[in-house]
Amino acid sequence: MQEVLERKPIKNIDFNCDLAQAYGIYKNIQEYELLDYVSSVNISCGFHAGDPVSIKEAMLKAKEKNVAIGAHIGFNDIQGFGYRPVELKEDELEALIVYQVGAILSFANAYGLSIEHVRPHGAMYKMAGEDFTFAANIAKAIKKCSEWLVYVAPAGDITAKVGDYINIQTAQEILLEKTYNPDLTIDYSIPDNTNNYELIKRMQHLLHTSQIRNNQGGMSYVEVNTIHFSNKYKNSLDLIQQAKKLISPAPVNYINAKASGWVD
Repeated sequence: MQEVLERKPIKNIDFNCDLAQAYGIYKNIQEYELLDYVSSVNISCGFHAGDPVSIKEAMLKAKEKNVAIGAHIGFNDIQGFGYRPVELKEDELEALIVYQVGAILSFANAYGLSIEHVRPHGAMYKMAGEDFTFAANIAKAIKKCSEWLVYVAPAGDITAKVGDYINIQTAQEILLEKTYNPDLTIDYSIPDNTNNYELIKRMQHLLHTSQIRNNQGGMSYVEVNTIHFSNKYKNSLDLIQQAKKLISPAPVNYINAKASGWVD
């Protein structure tokens, strides 16, 4: 018998996208198109993408739009855009993360800004969603940078358990275009769905029920805090424009402060 899941509407959610996904002469000319529709951004730190000039530009654009800023960390793999897994010892991974977060923290400090979250990229994101120990090591490294940073990671039990284990605030993330296993790990064998009609229907169901259809045909319940919008598809701008008509996004820290009564 299939489990009957509680239908829990989502009233508050963050929209995030990546910035500074460039290196030298290689620029992503689409990435700023989404900036008017998100409530937070993840700025690449120079390892999988990003260079000092593009990081500065992204930081100032984010400041102009008054969105929450985070560090987008990845493996040191410019050639592979951070999509190739790298085996690192715990202390090596810690150093890699502290170095990258430190760079974004310094840029933010230089321009009177603050960093609110850290999100892994590519292969690091995939590993964080599938390996508890690896995810916990990411979270520990982030907490060394600042205990106030939010760890943005794939939705599911691993991220929830890491948050409790490391005592760090987490934001569980869904990507509308991905196919999910029943346990909310991503089925990377299936190509991304870029049909915006289907993706908006999926988002409507998610907002109304806190459920997402999995690759077994059933529904999986998800404690989602943020939705990631990619800028790499031709119809990415149209998707986020439609999404914002369904709900007005807000940064994770603002949502939590509002729930606690700190802000109206």
